[in-house]
Amino acid sequence: MAIVEMRKLGIYGTKKHRKAVLEFLQKIGAVEIDNSLVTEPIFEKMDTTGERIRFQKIADEFDHVIELLKKYDDSKSGSLLNLEKKVVTSSEYEKIEKDRRKYYSMVNDVLALEKSIFESRSTITRKENKIATLTPWNKLDIPLNSEKTKRTRILIGTFPETITQEKLMEIISEGIEDPVPVTAEILYDENQITNVCVIATNRVADQVEENMRSHGYSKLPFLSHRIPQAAIDKRKNDIVLEKQNIEKAEKEISGFVQYIPEMKIAADYYRTRAEKYRILGTLPQSSKVFFIQGWIDAEKAEGVAKVLEEQFDAVVEIEKDDEHAPIKLRNNHFSEASEGVLESYGLPTHGRVDPTFVMSLFYVFFFGMMLSDAGYGILMALACFIVLKKYPRMDSGTNKMLRLFFWCGLSTTFWGFMFGGFFGDAIDVIAHTFFGVPETTAVLKPLWFAPLENPMRLLIWCMLFGVIHLYAGLGMKGYEYLKDKDVVGFISDVLAWYLFLTGLILMLLPTQIFASIAQMQFNFPGWLVILSKVITLVGLATIVLMSGRANKNWGLRIALGAYDIYGVTGWLSDVLSYSRLLALGLATGVIASVINSMAIMQGKTVIGVIVFILVFIVGHTLNIAINLLGAYVHTNRLQYVEFFGKFYDAGGEPFRPFNRINKYIEIKED
Repeated sequence: MAIVEMRKLGIYGTKKHRKAVLEFLQKIGAVEIDNSLVTEPIFEKMDTTGERIRFQKIADEFDHVIELLKKYDDSKSGSLLNLEKKVVTSSEYEKIEKDRRKYYSMVNDVLALEKSIFESRSTITRKENKIATLTPWNKLDIPLNSEKTKRTRILIGTFPETITQEKLMEIISEGIEDPVPVTAEILYDENQITNVCVIATNRVADQVEENMRSHGYSKLPFLSHRIPQAAIDKRKNDIVLEKQNIEKAEKEISGFVQYIPEMKIAADYYRTRAEKYRILGTLPQSSKVFFIQGWIDAEKAEGVAKVLEEQFDAVVEIEKDDEHAPIKLRNNHFSEASEGVLESYGLPTHGRVDPTFVMSLFYVFFFGMMLSDAGYGILMALACFIVLKKYPRMDSGTNKMLRLFFWCGLSTTFWGFMFGGFFGDAIDVIAHTFFGVPETTAVLKPLWFAPLENPMRLLIWCMLFGVIHLYAGLGMKGYEYLKDKDVVGFISDVLAWYLFLTGLILMLLPTQIFASIAQMQFNFPGWLVILSKVITLVGLATIVLMSGRANKNWGLRIALGAYDIYGVTGWLSDVLSYSRLLALGLATGVIASVINSMAIMQGKTVIGVIVFILVFIVGHTLNIAINLLGAYVHTNRLQYVEFFGKFYDAGGEPFRPFNRINKYIEIKED
C-alpha cells in the first residue's frame, strides 16, 4: 500500500566506540549501512577480508557438523522441515558466546572423526576391489609373484578368451616333442577370460611362453608375495578392523548430538561476527574517528540518533535523499503475503506507487480461478494454516509464501464450489458408483455454472475480468499522474484511453460477431449506441492530438499520436491472454474427472474400493501438483506482463538492514 519513507543517517564517532556502535546497530537491525557514496580522502578503509572469511569458515564448519550430527540424532525433537528458529534469551546467547571456543573444539573433534570414517571407508573400498581382483586366482596355492624354481619356470597369466584344458595343452605343445615336460592348470574361466598357471622345465620354457603369447597370453599384471587366498583373508581381516574403527568413530560422534542446540547458537554467533567484519571493512575511518552512512526508517531515525548521541558520544546527521534511498514496503497483513511476488519482478522506486495491495487482490482471485477445485483448495488452505500455526517463528519469506498460498487456497475453494468442482466430479462419481444414486441425479451442483458444460460463457467472463484487471493497471497509472499533479498527462494518457477502449467495447457488444462468439445478444438503446461512438471519437482524437505532446511540431505530434493508436492491438492481445484462466481451469477439472473415471473401473467390489482409493490418492496428488505449479506461473505472468505493463517501472533496491545473521535461533531480550 505504501513505500516507507527513509532517511539518510550519517554517524561520526571516535574509534574507541566503533565496536560498541556496530554491535548496537547490528542488534537493533534497523539501519542499512551503505558507505559507497563516501569519497572523503581523509578516510581510509580497513581490509577485514581475512577475518571475515575466517569467521564465515568457522560458521560453515558448525553448519556441516550440525547436519552431520542430525543423522545420528534418534530423538523426535525439532522441526522436520526446519521451518522454525529456536528462541533463546540474551543470557543464553552470551553464555554460548563466552564458551564458543569449547564448542569449536568439539566441531574439530567431530570433523576429525568424520575424516577417519571417510578414510576407513576408502580403505574398505580399496581392499574390496583388491579382493575382487584376487578372487579369480584363489585356486593358486603358490604366491602370485612366483616366477621360477631351480629347474622350472612358472608362467601365471591370462588369455582373453575361454580355453579348455585340452586346448591349453594343445597351445603349449606346439613345436615340442612328446612327452611335453609341462604342468598346466586353469584357475578361472568366465566372461571370456581364462586365468592359468603353467610350470615348464627350463629346457622348453621359452618355447612354451612363445606359444602362449602367440594366442594372446599376457603375464599377470600385478604381483603379491602371498598365496592368493592368504592375501584375500588378510584383506578381509583388515576390512573387519576398519569397520570396527568406523563403528567406534560413529559412537563417539553420536556422543556430540546432545550439543546440537549449543552448536546452533555458536554457529549463528560466528555468522553474525563475519557480517560485522564485512561491514567494518566498508567503514571510512581515520586514526581517531570513524564514519558510518546508512539508511533508516524515517519513524525510527530520531530515536536511534538520540541513543547514538547519548550512549556513544556520536555526532548524527539525518537528511532526506529519495534518489538513492532503498525501498521498504509496508502493507496490511493480507497484501504483505504478496510482497515476494512483487520483489521477484522488482521493487518500485521512491515517488512511485506501490502496487502490492491491488495486485494481491487480483492475484488471489485469478489463482483461484485457474485451480478452481474446492477439494484442492481446502487441502491447500488447511495445510498452510496448520504449518503457519505450528511454526509461528519461521523465516519471514517462508511465512509470507505460506500466507499467500493460504489465501489462494481459500480462493480456489470458492471458485471450486462456484463451478461445482470437488476433486473433479468425485462426489457424483462416488455417489453413483458406490451408493446407488441414479446417474441422472447431480449430487454437487455448481453455485454458478459448470465450465465443462458451457466453456464459452466462462471465456466471456475471463475476458471481462481481464478488462477489469487491465483497467485497474491503467488506473494505477492515472493515480501516479494525479499524485504528481499532472492533470494533462492523466487526461491524455489515461482518461483518453478509458474513453476510447470503453467506446470500442460498447460498439462491439451489440454486433453479430460478438453474439456468435458469446452466444448472447445485446440490444442497446439508440442513445447508448450514439454515446459509444462519441466517447470513442473523443478518446481517439485526444490520443492522436495529445500523445506526442512533448513535440512542438504538430505534424510529428499527430503522426506519433496515430502510431499510438496502433497500441490498441496490444490491448486486444492482453485481453486474449486471460483465456488462460479458462484453459487452466478446464485442465484441472478434465484431468480430475479422468482420474475419477479410471478409479472406478473395477466397480463396486472390495478390489474396486481398494483400486479407487489408490488411484484417487495418487492421481489427485499428481494433478494438484501439476496444476498448482501452472496456476502459480500463469498468475505471475498476468501480473508481470499484462498488469504491470500498463503502469509499473521497477528499479528500486531493497532495504537490507545491518542485522544479526541468525540461521537457527531468534534472540529474545531478557
